[in-house]
Amino acid sequence: MADPRSTSARPDGATGVIVFADGRVIWGRGFGAEGSGVGELCFNTAMTGYQEVMTDPSYARQVVAFTFPHIGNVGANEEDVEAGAAHALGCFVREAVTSPSNFRSTQDFPGWMAATGRIGVSGVDTRALTHLVRREGPPTVAFAHDAGGEFDLEELRESAAGWPGLEGMDLAKEVSRGQLEAWSGGKWSLSRGYEEGVSTSLDTNGAGEGAQKKPFVPSEVEGRQPHVAAIDYGAKRNIFRNLVEAGARVTIFPASARFEEVMAVAPDGFFLSNGPGDPAATAVYAVPLIKQLLATGKPLFGICLGHQLLALSVGGKTAKMFQGHRGANHPVKRLADGAVEITSMNHGFAVERDGLPANVRETHVSLFDDSNCGIELTDRPAFSVQYHPEASPGPMDSFYLFEKFVGMMQK
Repeated sequence: MADPRSTSARPDGATGVIVFADGRVIWGRGFGAEGSGVGELCFNTAMTGYQEVMTDPSYARQVVAFTFPHIGNVGANEEDVEAGAAHALGCFVREAVTSPSNFRSTQDFPGWMAATGRIGVSGVDTRALTHLVRREGPPTVAFAHDAGGEFDLEELRESAAGWPGLEGMDLAKEVSRGQLEAWSGGKWSLSRGYEEGVSTSLDTNGAGEGAQKKPFVPSEVEGRQPHVAAIDYGAKRNIFRNLVEAGARVTIFPASARFEEVMAVAPDGFFLSNGPGDPAATAVYAVPLIKQLLATGKPLFGICLGHQLLALSVGGKTAKMFQGHRGANHPVKRLADGAVEITSMNHGFAVERDGLPANVRETHVSLFDDSNCGIELTDRPAFSVQYHPEASPGPMDSFYLFEKFVGMMQK
């Protein structure tokens, strides 16, 4: 099906539907929560990690078509989530979700989707959807799941046609933590899971975002660990675990944090997280803070949206990509030595290579389309990458970035 189209007549057994702004209709079988949604359609090429994808805050206002056909076959568990809530609106998959077959599973995927309020549609030709996105760019779609198969197609089409798109949207404040937090704990191991305690809220506005099982025993050298002030624009939990693994301790700030609040914890360096939406919109309040952080002369490290915001803070530009990069198999060339890192990516905007300021050195480029994937400043100890080193698809190709950042703070 090179160009997904159908009549408005519902096939027998169809309980899910996808409707485009131009009236195209794709029928399928709904799973997860019942209801409807509207957002930008994108595709993800990863073969594993569907829970991580669905809970990554960078997918806010987006619905994901998974190119791997057997999504849900290993079930769901609490260890594989990247935030306190699911953020992708829903997902489209090729095959019907089967019963889970994995010793780590504690719940089937449709049940997890329903519990998190996410809508799924199976029986969809996701290869055709992928070709469509590559040919036309990411379209807006409305989608719905109803067990009785009752749908108002015209209402869905109108909601798709009326959705404004991600350009100009600041979504970081919607997904960011609402309070200051002290993060604790490191990476996962097969025998012990996550050895970490609760991420403690440091004010009275509510409970911390983390909810871990095992008590955290502070290290005797904690006071000598470099202290990172992390700005949360929609961060994944595993980023903070990798910072801890590399030897840092982390305090997390909301996206709207003020410079005085950040400096009050006496940090040794600053981290800018990933997140959703248009970086130019988030830059309205993020760039003034980042400029102040850079002026301190302390090390700064950014990932994904944080990479784009660092570029904007020093005079660079960002632009919406035609189809974006989303998956766990993206080759990136490190320009310093020609090494190739296999990376995980999730972004629909990119830093423009042309016109980078004189004090910005490009460090990484995509081998898929030659787009920018990393920069560093020549006059400040600051650097950033477009990809997600914490996702470990290589699996350890990019952990050196966390060690580099911690080493800069130690100096």
